[in-house]
Amino acid sequence: MSDSEEGGVPLIEPEFDLGVQSKKRKRVDGDEAELTPEAKKAIKKAKRKEKRKAKAKAINEDDLDQELGVNHAFERMDGQLLADYVNARTRHYGKDLSTVELEEKFLPAHCIKDTSSWTEPRTLEKLAAFLKSQSKDLKPTAKSPTGAPHTLVVTASGIRAADTYRALKAGLPKEGVKDVNIAKLFAKHMKLAEQVAHLKKHKIDFGVGTPERLCALLDERALSTANLKRVVIDVSYIDQKKRGILDMKELHEPLVKLLLRKEFLGEDKQGGSQLFLFF
Repeated sequence: MSDSEEGGVPLIEPEFDLGVQSKKRKRVDGDEAELTPEAKKAIKKAKRKEKRKAKAKAINEDDLDQELGVNHAFERMDGQLLADYVNARTRHYGKDLSTVELEEKFLPAHCIKDTSSWTEPRTLEKLAAFLKSQSKDLKPTAKSPTGAPHTLVVTASGIRAADTYRALKAGLPKEGVKDVNIAKLFAKHMKLAEQVAHLKKHKIDFGVGTPERLCALLDERALSTANLKRVVIDVSYIDQKKRGILDMKELHEPLVKLLLRKEFLGEDKQGGSQLFLFF
């Protein structure tokens, strides 16, 4: 993964502007007895939201396990906390954007499945077991339509995608998934035109790729979401500098652009219920 002038260090303290909210809360609490029931309910809702966002500050240096190459903080986050964290990163990188422009780039919580019940380390050796535990069905897809996997795995780089491909190839049969058909959907393996031709001719069950290449294949209408049941984001992996896919602007922005595509969430971001699994 390349260096970036922005980011480059895990967001240990997400920017939630909690100080501003705190001042408002102190002023309101003094007059709370005089408020209407509706106003009190709104205040309580705001307090719950503030508390939830503050929980996203749970990432600290102890969570960054260089030996395993894993950020353990994501293991504790449910769908809402993950959305809060990703959106805090989007806000961090989009300081020059307006509020409306930022909100268009925010990931809705309903599209993220809560996988915090999985207690094993989120290493590649455990990915196949993770998929098996979180999925009701990993059976092969039908011959038609072509290029329509039931599972996509999104990684930070081509090298990481290649490692992920090998891990799934070795691990899925051990989990009882037979005749594994996995497509390499990243730049280091094949040219875009070759991948387009392959997807239009062959059926696939799993696809492993990088955000920009996956977007390109969707644009070419070679990659289909007709059978798609889950999109797994390799978010826990960190490199030797303790950086993951959310810790560099040039990786974070293509990832969010991919996840927000209408093929996944629909035109109004109301679809894609529990489609994304953060691993």
